[in-house]
Amino acid sequence: MATAKKKKKKARRQVASVDHHRLYEMAVQSPDHDVPFFDRIYKKKNGRLPRLLREDFCGTAFLSAEWIRRRPDNEAIGIDLDRSVLEWGRVHNIEPLGKEARRVRLIHSDVRAVNWPKADVIAALNFSYFVFKDRQELLGYFRNACRSLAPGGIFVLDIFGGWEAQMDVADKSRYDGFTYTWEQKGIDPVTNIGRFQIHFKVDKGPTLRKAFTYDWRLWSVPEVRETLQDAGFAKFDLYWEGVDEDTGEGDGDYRRIKSAENCPGWNALIVAS
Repeated sequence: MATAKKKKKKARRQVASVDHHRLYEMAVQSPDHDVPFFDRIYKKKNGRLPRLLREDFCGTAFLSAEWIRRRPDNEAIGIDLDRSVLEWGRVHNIEPLGKEARRVRLIHSDVRAVNWPKADVIAALNFSYFVFKDRQELLGYFRNACRSLAPGGIFVLDIFGGWEAQMDVADKSRYDGFTYTWEQKGIDPVTNIGRFQIHFKVDKGPTLRKAFTYDWRLWSVPEVRETLQDAGFAKFDLYWEGVDEDTGEGDGDYRRIKSAENCPGWNALIVAS
C-alpha cells in the first residue's frame, strides 16, 4: 500500500498534456472527495454548511476551485509562497470559473502570516505542513490557524505513516495516460527528515523525473495532536482510511477512530477545532 498518495476511488481523466501541475492534480488530489468530507464534519458540528474555505499551501488552488463550484455562496482563500504556481492556478483553475472567479482570493504569502478573514474551514492537505521540521515552527503555524478560524470552524490536515513510511521506496501507480511514482529515501531515524519526490511517465511521451521534490519531516499522530492542543485547539478527531479488500489499497472512506493496527502504509485525516 502506498503511503503518501490518497488511493481514493475517483473518475480517471485522460491525460491531456504533460504539464506537471495537471498531472499532480490528477494523481494526488481528490477535491471531489475532500469537499463532501468538510461539509459532513462541519455540518455535524454546527448544523449548517460552511461557506468560507481557506486552502493553505494551496498550490494551483485546485481544491478552492472545486469549493466554488459546489455552492453559489461559497468563497475561498488560497495561500501559497510560490508566486509562479499561484499564477498557474489562477489561469488554469480560477479564471475558467468565469464570473464565479470573483469568489476566490489567491494570496502570495506565508501561511503563518495571514489570519483574516476568519474561515469556516482551513485545510492543509497533501502533507504540506511537513515542511515545518521544528516543533516551534509547527506550533507557530497551528497557533495562527487556530486564530484564523471563525466560531465553529474546523482545521483539517492529512497525515500518513506505517513502517513503509520509514523505508526507501519507489511506489508506482497507473492512471489513464501516465504512470505516477512516489519515491522516498534517506529518512533519518533521529530527525525523521527525508527527501520525497514525484515522477511521471507519460504514455508515448516524456518522463518527468523529480517533477516535485520535498524536504520534509515525518510527523506522527501523537506529535501533531499534542502540538495542536498546545496551539489552543480543544478537540482532536482522527479519521482513518479504510482498505479495499480486492486491491489492498485505500478505499477513500474515512472513519473516526481512537486506535488502529499498524500496517505497512496508512493515510488519515485530522480534524481539530
